[in-house]
Amino acid sequence: LSGGQRQRVAVGRAIVRNPKVFLFDEPLSNLDAKLRVTMRSEIAALHNRLQATMIYVTHDQIEAMTLGDKIVVMKDGIIQQIGAPLYLYNNPINKFVAGFIGTPPMNFLKVKVVEKGGKVICDEGSFEVTPCKAHEKALKEFVGKEIWFGIRPEDVEYSEKPSAGAMQMKISNKEPLGAETHLFLTTNKGQNLIAKTTVNAQFRLGDTVNLIPDMEKAKFFDLESEVNIVDDIKKEW
Repeated sequence: LSGGQRQRVAVGRAIVRNPKVFLFDEPLSNLDAKLRVTMRSEIAALHNRLQATMIYVTHDQIEAMTLGDKIVVMKDGIIQQIGAPLYLYNNPINKFVAGFIGTPPMNFLKVKVVEKGGKVICDEGSFEVTPCKAHEKALKEFVGKEIWFGIRPEDVEYSEKPSAGAMQMKISNKEPLGAETHLFLTTNKGQNLIAKTTVNAQFRLGDTVNLIPDMEKAKFFDLESEVNIVDDIKKEW
């Protein structure tokens, strides 16, 4: 038997014993990509049918998001955050959790918080973004300081023309995936960002494009502690 077949046999051998708790340590790690997708679905169906507790260890956040009722995110043996998959996706407690949940991962740009005309602005050096009113109050305490500005690849929109609040970046690479295209971009300050777009445009390497971030979904993290500084995160432990 191949390594993948032996791994599936081991899972089956555990199931027939009818245990109350399953301990899975990366059970899909030796499978090819197509079989991994199938087995994820099979394990989810087994979980619903057997109604047994399953503790599942994985480095693959897609497995965590699709299989878990509750995710425990750990770093260096220390629990960072516990919660339902979508809660962690929308409310990461720190930069590590924000970067772990989501594919491609959340983008992080170092920006300086400044105040102009009574408004709080985040200045990247080559462009400026304006936080929404819900975030402005918390960010006022960081005026004059650098922080991390986080935005997910799916939360930026391609714009053909420059507009207020747009981020101008150069395309360093692209991945056409059919229904969508992943753009790998670089700012004038040398910071990197990935954007998902469904726009059917002729993107060429080296072109400068305009991206408009959804500031309602933006995240902000302290530069040193990397904790979320604007969202009210509930701890579940």
